[in-house]
Amino acid sequence: MERRVLLAVILSMAVLYAYQALVAPPPDQQKPAQAASAATPVAPKPAPETSGVAAAPALPPAQTLVAETGEREIIVETADVQAVLSNRGARVVHWRLKHYFDDQGKPVDLIPSDVPGDQPSPFALRLDDAQLTARVNGALFRTSGDQNGRLDATAEARTLQFDYQDAAGVNVHKEFRFEPRDFLVAFSVSAKLGDRDLRPAIAWGPALGDAGATATKGGLASFFSGSVVQPPQAIFHQDGKVVRLASTKVTSEPAHESDFPFAGVDDHYFIAAAVRAGKARVDYAALTVPGPDDTQRQFLIPTFRFAKGTAIKFFIGPKQFDTLRRVDAELVRAINFGIFGFIAVPLLEILKWLNGYIGNYGWSIIALTILLNLVLFPLRHKSVVAMRKMQVIQPQIKAIQDRYANLSMTDPAKQKMNTEVMNLYREKGVNPASGCVPMLLQFPLLYAMYAVLGQGIELRGADFVLWIHDLSQHDPYYITPLLMGATLVWQTRTTPTSADPAQQKMMMFMPVMMTAIFLRLASGLAIYYLVGNLWAVGQQYFTNWMIGPAAVPAPPATRKIKSAGGGKTPGAQ
Repeated sequence: MERRVLLAVILSMAVLYAYQALVAPPPDQQKPAQAASAATPVAPKPAPETSGVAAAPALPPAQTLVAETGEREIIVETADVQAVLSNRGARVVHWRLKHYFDDQGKPVDLIPSDVPGDQPSPFALRLDDAQLTARVNGALFRTSGDQNGRLDATAEARTLQFDYQDAAGVNVHKEFRFEPRDFLVAFSVSAKLGDRDLRPAIAWGPALGDAGATATKGGLASFFSGSVVQPPQAIFHQDGKVVRLASTKVTSEPAHESDFPFAGVDDHYFIAAAVRAGKARVDYAALTVPGPDDTQRQFLIPTFRFAKGTAIKFFIGPKQFDTLRRVDAELVRAINFGIFGFIAVPLLEILKWLNGYIGNYGWSIIALTILLNLVLFPLRHKSVVAMRKMQVIQPQIKAIQDRYANLSMTDPAKQKMNTEVMNLYREKGVNPASGCVPMLLQFPLLYAMYAVLGQGIELRGADFVLWIHDLSQHDPYYITPLLMGATLVWQTRTTPTSADPAQQKMMMFMPVMMTAIFLRLASGLAIYYLVGNLWAVGQQYFTNWMIGPAAVPAPPATRKIKSAGGGKTPGAQ
C-alpha cells in the first residue's frame, strides 16, 4: 500500500511541476495582425495615441488656449522607478524599475515600446466620441510641477500636472502624484466639453513589458525552449477571491465590474493594477505581436472606468511580498502561491531571513532544505520503520495471496483472504497506513516550497556559484537536474520496498520522468530537490544502521484455495 501512495505522491508532484509548461493554456494562436485588429481597431493612418477608439474623420483644428507648442518628455525619479512622461496626451511612455534588470542588464521597463503605433500608452483617455479621443490624446499639454523636464520624488511625494484647453470648449486636467517608494502613482483626471463632464475611461495599453514573460511559443514548445513562465493575464480581486484570466479567455469575458480591492494585469513577476479604487469596471482585450526567433509576444490591454472622481492609486512594480503588503494587505494575493499559501508565506520569510545572514540565495536554499529535513526527520524515520516491517511480512502476505489466486474478485471466498491478511497485520503489530501517512503529511510542505521557489521574485537574477547566475532560470548546462535525477535513483534503490517487480520497475521510471521535467525548471528548485534527495539517502542509511538489517522469513508452504461454487464452503486442492 505504501508503494502505491508513494507512486501517487510522485505522480501528483510531477503534474504540479509540469502544469505551467505542459498544461497551461497556450497563447492566442491567431495571426499577429489579426490579433491586433481584434484588440483595437486600426486607424487608416495611425494618429498619436487614439486610445484604441475607432478612427473618425478628423475634427477641424481648434485654437488652443492652454497647451505647449512642442513635444517634450518629463523624467520623474523616485527611489524605485524612473518614469518618463510625454506632454503629448499627458501619458506615461516608460516605467523603468531601478532594481530589476533584463537579460541585457538594463532596468526592466514595464511599458513595452515594440508594439503597433496605434496602441495607447498608460493614462491615455478613452471618451465616448472618437474625434474627441483622438484630439485629447494627440494634444500637447502644458505641464507644471517639473523643473526643466525633471521631477525629483526620491525623498518625498511630488505632483506633476498637465492641462489642455481649446476654443472648442475641450478642457482636460491630469494630475500624477508620485510616491517616493513602493512603485506607486496616484492619478486623477477631469475632462469637460463646455459644461458637460465627459467622464473619461483610462486606457492602459499593452501590458506588461517584461520581455522575459511575454516571449513564448506556447505549450510544449515553450517548455523545451526554456520559457516556463506565466505570460500576462488579467487579474482582479472580486467577491473575496482572486480571479486570473488568460488571454484566450478574456475574449469571451472582456468586461468585469465590482468594488475591486485591486484589478489590472500581471505576469510571472510583475503587476500593474489599480488599488482600492472603489466601484469600477475593467474591460480587457488581447494583443499578440511577433517576437524574436519565431516567438509571439502576448499582451493584455485593460481599460478602467472608475465611479469616484478622486485620485486612483496605481501599483506598477514587482510582486515582492513585503512591498505588496505595505501597499495593501490584499495585494499580496497577486502572488500565486496556490492552496498552500499559508505555508509558503512563512517559508519565504525564513528564506529571506537566512539570506540576510548568508548573503546568497543559493546557499540559503540549501540551508532551508536542511532545516526542513531536520523537522521532517521523525516523520521519515517512522515511515521507513513502517515500510521495513511491511517488507519483513511481505513473503507471508504473498503466500496468502497466492492461496487465493484462482478466485475471482467477486467470489465470496475472496473475503477470507482479506481477513487472513488483517489478522497477520494484527499479529505482527503492523499498521499498513503507518508508512503512508508520514509521506502524505510532507506533501503540503513540498508543494509550498515549489511555490516559493517558482514564484518568489527574490530569486529572479539571484546569483549562486560558478555557472548558475540566475536561480529563477533553468541550469544552462543541466548539471543540477541530472544530479537530482541520479540522487532520486539512488534514493529509490535504498528505500525499503514491499512492491512486486512490476511496481518496482514503475518506480524506477519516475526518476527519468522527473529529470526530464526539471531540465527546464528553475535551478533553485533543482538545487532544493538535489539537496533533499541527498539528505533522504543519508537518513535512509542512518535508519538502516539504527534498526539493523531486515530479517525476512522464508515464505510458508501454501495450498491454493478454490471455490466450491454455489456459495458452498471452499475446499483445498
